Amino acid sequence: MSPMFVPGPVDVAPEVLQQQAKPMMPHRNKDFEAIFQRSEGKARQLFFTQFRVFLMTNSGSGAQEASVRNLSKERVLSCVNGSFSKRWYDCAVANGKAADKLEVQMGQAIHPEMVEEALKGQKYDLITLVHNETSTGVMNPVKEIAEVVHKLSPDTLIAVDAVSSLAGAKIEMDAWGLDVVFTSSQKCLALPPGLALCAVNDKAMARAAETPNRGWYFDFVLLEKHRVKDSTPMTPVMPLIFALDFQLDRILAEGLENRFARHSAMAKRCQDWAAGKGWPLLAPEGYRSQTLTVVVNPPEFDCAEFNKFVAPKGIRLANGYGDLKGKTFRIAHMGEITPANVDELLGLIDEYMAGKGK
Repeated sequence: MSPMFVPGPVDVAPEVLQQQAKPMMPHRNKDFEAIFQRSEGKARQLFFTQFRVFLMTNSGSGAQEASVRNLSKERVLSCVNGSFSKRWYDCAVANGKAADKLEVQMGQAIHPEMVEEALKGQKYDLITLVHNETSTGVMNPVKEIAEVVHKLSPDTLIAVDAVSSLAGAKIEMDAWGLDVVFTSSQKCLALPPGLALCAVNDKAMARAAETPNRGWYFDFVLLEKHRVKDSTPMTPVMPLIFALDFQLDRILAEGLENRFARHSAMAKRCQDWAAGKGWPLLAPEGYRSQTLTVVVNPPEFDCAEFNKFVAPKGIRLANGYGDLKGKTFRIAHMGEITPANVDELLGLIDEYMAGKGK
């Protein structure tokens, strides 16, 4: 299997894909409920939480919308430093919430002192963050931001999009005091798309219980009622849950600390390689992602042309996202990707550039 270096959907191991071919069964069947509940229990280890993890049949954006609907009665502060953190703001506005943007330039991080300043001027019932901004390769200091929120506004809930980092970087939900953290199946978990894992603590559940107009499909209270009884209120994506159950065993067998170290090593390899070529990284030092590296394009590098160059090998690199398309390229090193895969890719980029006489 030749690796794709794109930030989702990522490559899925053949044995994981095969789990989806298991025969269907009624979703209210005790056998399926046992698989569902076993998977949820293992998933808690990824979040470093004692609380519940909802296995939701939707993308990560569905968990994002659920967080806004369940946790905000009045006003949301959305920390925006890229395309996906802006989606938090767009989601809040689309759901009729009063929302403010704490926005910095793409490629920059949200700093705790910025949040401190924002909290001095306005009361918020929810603050939204992206841990790992996929469009820029910036990893925000979520732990330090949470400390500021706890100190200045303890009633403000903290919801974190960890779609492109959870299971590739260590996020200690309970120790950091995060109220909601969610991810998607098609990133560091290395599963097909279509499943979101959303961890919700008791404080957030209490808020949801008193928040009107939560909707139905994304209602945390309804999801919790079924989680403790059987599985979900609606038919879940059973093939993906079969695959999740199997993949979580593989992840835990690798060892979470080993997995985080592998992702960190691949990030450092890419960062050192870019520095050696004199190619700048978009993210500032100290705030660089462990799961993808965003490189500022030198004028002579064309991502689309490079992908044609490596297409016979089945390899693919990601262009810049949104406004950064053609200005950056993204090396995603997550999921099943290994350091050897990264070395192969970087060697091919070097070979491509040598062919251009650069």
